[in-house]
Amino acid sequence: MRINRIKPFLKMIETVFKNKGACSILDIGGTTEYWKILEDNYLRKFNVKITLLNLPSTKIVKDTKFIKHISTDATNSIWKKLNHNKFDLIHSNSVIEHVGELDKMRKFALNITSFRGGYYVQTPNYWFPIEPHSMTVFFHWLPVPVRVFLVKKFQLGHWKKARTSFEANEIVNSARLLDKAQFSRMFFDAEIIPEKFFFLTKSYVAIRYSIEKKV
Repeated sequence: MRINRIKPFLKMIETVFKNKGACSILDIGGTTEYWKILEDNYLRKFNVKITLLNLPSTKIVKDTKFIKHISTDATNSIWKKLNHNKFDLIHSNSVIEHVGELDKMRKFALNITSFRGGYYVQTPNYWFPIEPHSMTVFFHWLPVPVRVFLVKKFQLGHWKKARTSFEANEIVNSARLLDKAQFSRMFFDAEIIPEKFFFLTKSYVAIRYSIEKKV
């Protein structure tokens, strides 16, 4: 499913490579495990270099030939630390829903929309009936106290059973799903593409295809 999802992004990589012979990607919130969806032969063929940007608290694995790591908070202005011109594309998969409340999400999105290049951002759809982290039907539509109670009583999907009420609250608040209207407002200059599961929209991808000339 992931490789099918990123096919538009692969076309963006190949377009950049055709124009300049290399492609540098900033992946906000990404992991080396995620990029195993692409074979080394592909990365080598299109001269792809990936920089993973994560919080300083994130456990960092060793850099590779194709991937390196930097640490900063993507809900602050990352362009005070980074140079736009070092990157051709931005990628972010299932990250924005984890950065905090709406104000932090907007700041996260602003870092991406202010970038002078193409971008690809994916997030789960709030109105899909299965919450993707708890893997529980209707979980994210329940009142917060009910969700906290359930997380204290059961292991749900990717979430371990919470030991305390504080821990349960932390888990419940660790993911805030967006609907299409919210997502579209944050990525106002992108095409919003729905990802379908049968006839339901499972997630949305914001893609700005055009790659502006850098100055």
